[in-house]
Amino acid sequence: MTSNTSPANTDEGVRIEEQAGADGTAATMTIRAFDYEKPADAQTSKSIVLLGRSDIMRAAVQVVREGGENNLHAHAGMDIFYMVLAGKVRFYGMGDAVLGEFGPQEGLLIPRNGAYWFESIGDTDLELLQVAAFDRGVENKRIDHQPRGREIERVKQFSAIVKSG
Repeated sequence: MTSNTSPANTDEGVRIEEQAGADGTAATMTIRAFDYEKPADAQTSKSIVLLGRSDIMRAAVQVVREGGENNLHAHAGMDIFYMVLAGKVRFYGMGDAVLGEFGPQEGLLIPRNGAYWFESIGDTDLELLQVAAFDRGVENKRIDHQPRGREIERVKQFSAIVKSG
């Protein structure tokens, strides 16, 4: 297959079907099929490939070539599921307490307001699946427990290629 990522500019979707809602009324649903491939041309220490999103969730893969999250932070309105696809990661909590080290097919769930940061610790690039669920009744804001570093400015964003059939 050819390159499966392109610079992010829209959240395209493929309309596959209309389904009935729970109450029997017609509910429009956009189903998104996608391909993921690690971006080969990113010249930054971190890339984020958006796989898809809805009003209550977002799925992405973070590709970390060196280091990782640069500060301890939390999200007020978002629970986050992380699973390693490739490489190895170490997650930290308050006071740099180690929450765990994870390799492929391992990860953790961070509930909203859970303070964390992570770093790549393997010999290969870290590819980290991130699935975030949003509480629509809470303002989703990032809470920085430590000042952000300059690395955040070097994150390059991509969108997965949406499959048309």
